[in-house]
Amino acid sequence: PEPISSAMSNEAAAGLLLQQTGDVSRLNSSQVEQLVSDLEGLVAGPRISVALGNLSVHIVSNLLGASESDVAPRIVRIVDAVGLKLVFDADVEELLSDSLALSIKAVDGANFRETTFSIADPQNVLVRNTYRYQGSIRLPPSLTQALTSEQQSQASRVQFNFYQKGTCPSLFQDPHLGTRRLISGILGASVANLSIHGLEENVTVNLRNTEPVPENYSAICVFWDIAMNNGTGGWNSDGCFLQNSTDSETICSCNHLTSFAILLDLDREPIMDRLQANILTFITYIGCGLSAIFLSLTLLTYLAFEKLRKDMPSKILIQLCLALLLLNLVFLVDSWLSLYPSVPGLCLSTAWFLHYFLLASFTWMGLEAVHMYLALVKVFNTYVSHYMLKFSLVGWGVPMVVVVIVIAVDSENYGLVTYAKYHDGTSDDFCWLRNDIVFYVAVVAYFCVIFLFNSIMFVVVMVQLARILRQNPHSEQHRSSLQDVRRVAGVTVLLGLTWGFAFFSWGPVNLAFMYLFTIFNTLQGFFIFLFHCMVKENVRRQWRTSLCCGKLRLAENSDWSRTATQKTKKKSSVSGVTSLSSSESNNSSFLARDSPELPNGIGEP
Repeated sequence: PEPISSAMSNEAAAGLLLQQTGDVSRLNSSQVEQLVSDLEGLVAGPRISVALGNLSVHIVSNLLGASESDVAPRIVRIVDAVGLKLVFDADVEELLSDSLALSIKAVDGANFRETTFSIADPQNVLVRNTYRYQGSIRLPPSLTQALTSEQQSQASRVQFNFYQKGTCPSLFQDPHLGTRRLISGILGASVANLSIHGLEENVTVNLRNTEPVPENYSAICVFWDIAMNNGTGGWNSDGCFLQNSTDSETICSCNHLTSFAILLDLDREPIMDRLQANILTFITYIGCGLSAIFLSLTLLTYLAFEKLRKDMPSKILIQLCLALLLLNLVFLVDSWLSLYPSVPGLCLSTAWFLHYFLLASFTWMGLEAVHMYLALVKVFNTYVSHYMLKFSLVGWGVPMVVVVIVIAVDSENYGLVTYAKYHDGTSDDFCWLRNDIVFYVAVVAYFCVIFLFNSIMFVVVMVQLARILRQNPHSEQHRSSLQDVRRVAGVTVLLGLTWGFAFFSWGPVNLAFMYLFTIFNTLQGFFIFLFHCMVKENVRRQWRTSLCCGKLRLAENSDWSRTATQKTKKKSSVSGVTSLSSSESNNSSFLARDSPELPNGIGEP
């Protein structure tokens, strides 16, 4: 087809385009591209007449049969432009074609009333309180409450569109669908040109299935996200959950307005039972609360007593406890802050801090492994200048670099995420990483590297520790199985090896390992307090010396204290590494209190 003439009226030009799109199967990709460009030019003005809008809808309906997928996002924008710019006098204006229906209704944004759009087929549109036919969508009366006064004045119209399934083979194509497929038409709604999300009362969408949902399969409620796949669009389930599903229809509920459809999940991913989710949530919040309390007690103990924080292991332990404490505190308030999506930047900043403190915790666990290796394996001729300063730069600086890069690439990487969608119509919202690729690179891959390193260091340290114990006859004689278990558990907690349960949380053992992961990792702060405060002889001595009274109080220079000092010196004298050994307290941050004396002098105190 020839390009339309600029001298023609828009309606006449649109009529010519309609003729040229009568049989798009005969057109090649460049011809389809030219037709779309011409139509974009016709709807580029500030206003669109009803006649031009009606012709545009029929042209789009014809173009939906084209096999050229590169123009799909542009076609969606054309339909949105017609609905936004259409000039009409009636309360409701309907533009109908074989494959597409567009309905525009005048509304009062400051006094919005419940509105329902229903459709039997593209030739039969009803804007009223009816739930029937191919699909319907209900907009709650609270739809515009979160908008500002200026935005409410702009919300003078609501537009609905329905794309018939089977007539648009190239439109709404997502390369990441995999084995999933559409089983409904596409029904969408928007208010003027405003972004509506985080609704207190969700939008309800009812869509008729074009085929039954097979047994043991689950339907998923999704919307068309034009920002996905580098601007070409893709299906996204954030903010939508399944309310009810039968063989003939599916009801979805969403907290925003955009295009909706139903996908058949052929991956058979189960929807978690609400009871199990409640139990895991209860364990999580109890565990994180206890960890926050005991991490605070650990920090207060090591910061209050100067004798406990003189050595390097104690300084590293303090940094790890601080990172874990901040991680637990941000996590505890995350779900509560996610209830206020309308507050600018609140959810984004919460997700940012949660990501940062999570990476910082991982990093300090890795630095614990580095220090153990230097102290126990590379004992001789090992000196690092500004040791703690370098550790701090890595422990707090590397995570900062990662999160800054993530937010610099796209601030939308952080935000509100709907994680679970349950059969009872409820969902769990959380401020976290929204982009799956970013999550797998900036969290999963980051942790995998540290976990692999820590696992290797754990084996190396345990082998070296066993060798040192065998070389110490006095220690070997007084060793017990309980002390060995305590020693291994103390190192395991510091290196965060229990986070590895996440690797097994899939398939038939998913639920069991989710429980193990939740219990052990939410209680990591409690275990640190248990193994590195409660069972430490020198920590208990400091408590009794400074905090206790009466018979429990221990004098600074008591016989018990002198005996403990003599025992330490005796252990140092029989150790094979006496030239670099220090007092027992110097190793208390990563070894059980009954461990033999081990080297710690790898940097300035």
